[in-house]
Amino acid sequence: MAAARPVLARAVLQQCLSARLQVRPPENGSEAEWVEIQRGLVIYICFFKGADRDLVPKIVNTLLNVKLSENESGEYVSLLDLPGNVLIIPQATLGGKLKGRKMQYHANIEKEKGLELYSQFVTLCEKELAANAKCMEAGVLVKYGTYGNRQVLKLDTNGPYTHLVEF
Repeated sequence: MAAARPVLARAVLQQCLSARLQVRPPENGSEAEWVEIQRGLVIYICFFKGADRDLVPKIVNTLLNVKLSENESGEYVSLLDLPGNVLIIPQATLGGKLKGRKMQYHANIEKEKGLELYSQFVTLCEKELAANAKCMEAGVLVKYGTYGNRQVLKLDTNGPYTHLVEF
């Protein structure tokens, strides 16, 4: 039996009616900064050691084309066919592994490399949605969180409708 291939990235997809993510907390009298989407998909993404730039286009292609979203007819279609908005959230905790009573994150990619792959992931999602005629016509938005920071999420979902995908 062949050895299992290591997981290089993990994504959680959550269908939403709307979502708001705080990308900057309030400080020194200024208000918090939020990004927001309406109907679409929240993508939580985590990269593991061994992931590289060649993996990111495969992840983007898979996530934007998987048929998980219900259209008005009740058929399952891709986010590109819906069309729907995207909120991307870097989520290092997806790399956690329980050891005893504590979580460990030894498999996660180094922070600098993770930021590079996350930035590439966001850029490719933006490009794919911008190149899609249905998405352009519908004014689809791509919003995203800040890498390496704790963030507050407010989510309205018509589920729960959550999927885990490993690469």
